[in-house]
Amino acid sequence: MSIKVKRFRAQPVNSLLAGQGDLGHLMRTATLIERAQNELRQVLPEEMREHVFVGGYRQGKLTVITDQAAWLTWLRFQQTQLLTVLHRMPELESVLGLNFKVRPIHPPKPPQRQVRRLPTAAADELSSCAADTENPRLKRSLERLASHAERHR
Repeated sequence: MSIKVKRFRAQPVNSLLAGQGDLGHLMRTATLIERAQNELRQVLPEEMREHVFVGGYRQGKLTVITDQAAWLTWLRFQQTQLLTVLHRMPELESVLGLNFKVRPIHPPKPPQRQVRRLPTAAADELSSCAADTENPRLKRSLERLASHAERHR
């Protein structure tokens, strides 16, 4: 039994995006979500625009995500008006309904910076070791380490 290697030829990007493959479908879905996001942002009140996102499109339903339950209540009351706005665009006529979800956004916490200080006595020891060392790479490294104490004084 022999195993033959299939050689795939590179395809132009236009054929990948326009075709019926997975990449073309993914790009069309991403474009649909982006257009729905833009349409919704135009009709939402100013204070809500940064709190509402279109999260996905599946089986004819758009998933709308918000970070607060209060916004979710308002969106549910306005669901028919939002669908009317979305249906104005030909690409979004296929949207049958909206799914709403609350997903609180937690801003990432930057890690606390740990400041390390090199005592002057340790820096002096490193400098004297560097002076006695013949290896140039080791000498530069020791001098660089010793210089850290001078910056933090």
